[in-house]
Amino acid sequence: MSQYREIITKAVVAKGRKFTRSNETICPDQNPSSILGCWIINHHYTAKKNGKKVHISGSFDISIWYSYNKNTKTGVKTEKVQYTDVVNLKYRDPDFLDDREIVVRVVQQPNCIEACINGDGQKIVVEVEKEFFVEVIGETKVVVAVSPDGRADDDDWFNDVDDDDLHEIQPDFIMEYEK
Repeated sequence: MSQYREIITKAVVAKGRKFTRSNETICPDQNPSSILGCWIINHHYTAKKNGKKVHISGSFDISIWYSYNKNTKTGVKTEKVQYTDVVNLKYRDPDFLDDREIVVRVVQQPNCIEACINGDGQKIVVEVEKEFFVEVIGETKVVVAVSPDGRADDDDWFNDVDDDDLHEIQPDFIMEYEK
């Protein structure tokens, strides 16, 4: 009988990470005088594996609060931004059996780094960053050692001190140091 067994299990067989920084142009209804705030909300995405890459398609809303008419009035402009990011995968296990299950985590939600009025004074350019971490789960083989008698070879298992052993210790064996 062999001393090893092959077990088929699910494990992470590939990983990938993608950081992106992009500039999005927003066209407000009036020519902006200054930008009072910028928020990115409603982030949604889906992911699909294609070969050794994962395509993440999603969208988010950019809301810009701005002043116009020489800083005498304010307005809010919201635009939905669509994106597609491609994450390259690094495979750790070349002998995987199945790799159709993917797990995508957002490390950094879409976030506004800077918002400024462009040179012609009619549009607002928003710098956005986001980051994803992708794991691919697949079936793979694990080889484990098998003990012939069904027990682990662990000599340290019985070297712990029991409570009964503690009662047998004589605390008076240490003599007080005399001066």
